[in-house]
Amino acid sequence: MATWANLGLQDSSSPLMEQLNFFHDHTLLILTMITILVGYIMGMLMFNKYTNRYLLHGQTIEIIWTVLPAIILMFIAFPSLRLLYLMDEINTPSITLKSVGHQWYWSYEYSDFLNLEFDSYMVPTNELETNGFRLLDVDNRVVLPMNNQIRILVTATDVLHSWTVPSLGVKVDATPGRLNQLNFLINRPGLFFGQCSEICGANHSFMPIVIE
Repeated sequence: MATWANLGLQDSSSPLMEQLNFFHDHTLLILTMITILVGYIMGMLMFNKYTNRYLLHGQTIEIIWTVLPAIILMFIAFPSLRLLYLMDEINTPSITLKSVGHQWYWSYEYSDFLNLEFDSYMVPTNELETNGFRLLDVDNRVVLPMNNQIRILVTATDVLHSWTVPSLGVKVDATPGRLNQLNFLINRPGLFFGQCSEICGANHSFMPIVIE
């Protein structure tokens, strides 16, 4: 989970999030290099006094500064597209979980079992145990197996919600009248916290998600 003054991404708990972390670092490095180069050139423009009396056109330099950014964009686009397709891939799931967004709580159904469904509400601050997390703990946690392909089906009954667990790299819109599907794998044990990430009304901040 996110800790105090944490500016980076959360530690990954799934192979997908690991890849997203790598892609973030890769893109940030390219952006840093571009920023330094452009900053240096702008600094030189301001401070040096050299001019070229005979420079009327520079086709070579124009070719370079057109082609080079295109190549750099390809270095960002290809890994990005690879990840997009990986995130949409549905492998053979061992278990299916259905998550339904309501104003303002989540309800869950384990489709592989008969009559296994429950509502998950946030634990109010005055009922919280000493070791609980304020605004993040719920009365009924989702329990899922480790190292298994898990399919999640997400929908809503009233308005738009978004089922999000950052450390798993999972974010799915919950849309009334529509089933959205996503696949993920948890590669370490623990408690994973998330929240609704779509403005959904007065208590939008108070419908957390906890996976155990």
